[in-house]
Amino acid sequence: MSLPNGFLDELRARVSLSHVVGRKVTWDMRRSNQAKGDYWAPCPFHQEKTASFHVDDRKGFYYCFGCHAKGDALTFLKDSENMSFMEAVELLAREAGLPVPAQDPKAAEKADRRTRLADVVEQAVQFYRLQLRSNAGAVARDYLDRRRLPEASREAFEIGYAPDNRHALWQHLRGKGVDGTLIVEAGLAIKPDDGGDPFDRFRGRVIFPIRDQRGRAISLGGRALDPNARAKYLNGPETALFDKGRSLYNHGPARDAAGKGQQLIVAEGYMDVIALVEGGFEAAVAPLGTAVTEDQLRLIWRMHPEPVIALDGDAAGLRAAQRVVDLALPLIEAGQGLRFAIMEGGKDPDEILRGPGGRAALQKAFDSAEPMAALLWRRETEGQVFDSPERRAALDKRLRAALKTIRDPSIRGHYGEEFKRLRFELFGQSRGPSAPRQGRQGGTGRRGGGRGMEPVQIAPLASTRGSLLAAGADTVGEILLEAVILATLIRHPDLIHRFEDKIDRLDFAGPGHDRLRDALLRHADLADPEVLRQKITAEAGAELDRLFALPHVQIAPPLRASVSSETAAECLTEEIAKLAAARGAQREIAHAAEDLAGLADEGVTWRLSQAAEARNRAGRAQQEDASDLGEDRAALSAHLQSLIDAEVWVKKKG
Repeated sequence: MSLPNGFLDELRARVSLSHVVGRKVTWDMRRSNQAKGDYWAPCPFHQEKTASFHVDDRKGFYYCFGCHAKGDALTFLKDSENMSFMEAVELLAREAGLPVPAQDPKAAEKADRRTRLADVVEQAVQFYRLQLRSNAGAVARDYLDRRRLPEASREAFEIGYAPDNRHALWQHLRGKGVDGTLIVEAGLAIKPDDGGDPFDRFRGRVIFPIRDQRGRAISLGGRALDPNARAKYLNGPETALFDKGRSLYNHGPARDAAGKGQQLIVAEGYMDVIALVEGGFEAAVAPLGTAVTEDQLRLIWRMHPEPVIALDGDAAGLRAAQRVVDLALPLIEAGQGLRFAIMEGGKDPDEILRGPGGRAALQKAFDSAEPMAALLWRRETEGQVFDSPERRAALDKRLRAALKTIRDPSIRGHYGEEFKRLRFELFGQSRGPSAPRQGRQGGTGRRGGGRGMEPVQIAPLASTRGSLLAAGADTVGEILLEAVILATLIRHPDLIHRFEDKIDRLDFAGPGHDRLRDALLRHADLADPEVLRQKITAEAGAELDRLFALPHVQIAPPLRASVSSETAAECLTEEIAKLAAARGAQREIAHAAEDLAGLADEGVTWRLSQAAEARNRAGRAQQEDASDLGEDRAALSAHLQSLIDAEVWVKKKG
């Protein structure tokens, strides 16, 4: 529908996004700042325990850092309540007391057409259900009896029967006054090219209604009863209601079950889904006559972050699994992946449920489902011999190609580590990448003084474990940088708003630093340093005392009494830039290290040198005379910030 200019802006301005979203989530008040319209909560679109869903009430937008869902109040209602755009507009307009403008005639006609098509499909569903109970449906009932499908499941899934008659449905619907054009447009009948009367698309088949997330009947699927039929399974065609690649069988009920904590299972077809639900696995869906598509994967991840793909253990099932892996690799993110349960002996889930192990056997198969990395490794190595350098190099090349398709750098690094481990096992290396190395110093000792004596682990003292000495040198430096950043903001609270976005995105590693940051943000409107310190002391007294007791903090230039707020801001910019540079260098070195263990490319040396140089520049700046607060401070601050903004340690393509 076309709405007048400015209406949607007025609607969004009148309705609080936090009020709309708040009906679906529980706000994390530790991170939220209501006074600023800043809200955080666990995402309502995917299962999680942490608050990664952010609502900016002032701007009227939300964003999830986990599943990347984003939008405004209208988008939220559409996605969370399965509403159409106009339904969401009408609901918000009622809440805001705004009359909805008259609809655009063409848009209204299109929406009305879709409603009428859904009604025609619903009438077809009811007709086929009646046919299953008739004398003509005896052959279909016999088939369902052989599949041991009880009456309760037939009713729950509204299974029907299409008589082996070219005009049964056509004549029924026409007799009820349904427009013939709508019957054809809904995909229920086929109009021949020669201009003859349309005939039923489904004949001599068991019928499975296909419904969307909201429960509307959008199409039908049919299973042939004639073993000589050209197509064993037949789905309705693409229509204004039905898009095969964006629909899932049993979508709505499975979404509800997954929302209650059940594991989401993706099966191959209608009967598998019905058998799973009958066996107690209610969160089960299936694609509709096609291989899983990217849109279907996104729908699946909306329901569960790590669904199990249940496939037959035959060759076709394995090929299907590999296709899903190739499709999913570029899309996976932290906490969002797939696991694969390949049924043993070429069986399908229904056969396992009917077997001696029953539900327990199928649950065991799901519990032991393999991650994508294992399936990918199996494809590249199973049935092959790597008895020459050339064959091993070919394996490395294929693995590199697979790694390059993974967009998320963190996941790409973990996949590389897993491939390294499997590679060491395959080629029979005596020591894997994680095997302990023994040296003269460190955490090992020896019983006695002779060579070859058994090493003895020497546990650190309790006091040592609780100190910064327990962390690596890199971590200690980062913790001290964090401490100076937090202390500077406490001493100069007028800078909190200026640096709020940067510190809010930082992952603090120091003990209690997260708690101090959260307290800072909650009291960001306090301008008096003493009042701010009292507030933070009341919430995190021990952490605050430890922070200012650090010698590094006590001698930090921005914390001197004579330092102005502007000079402190310049110093703060430097400290944040140093921290970002150090962590950026570590990430790049970690990724490059993965390449060096057999999967290297020509850019590794360059990347390592740039990462080291960026880190050295930050380190040299940190080691400058603490008393140097002269006229070059601003230039140095700007230079360091430009380095981190440009991510100089990352090799640019081009």
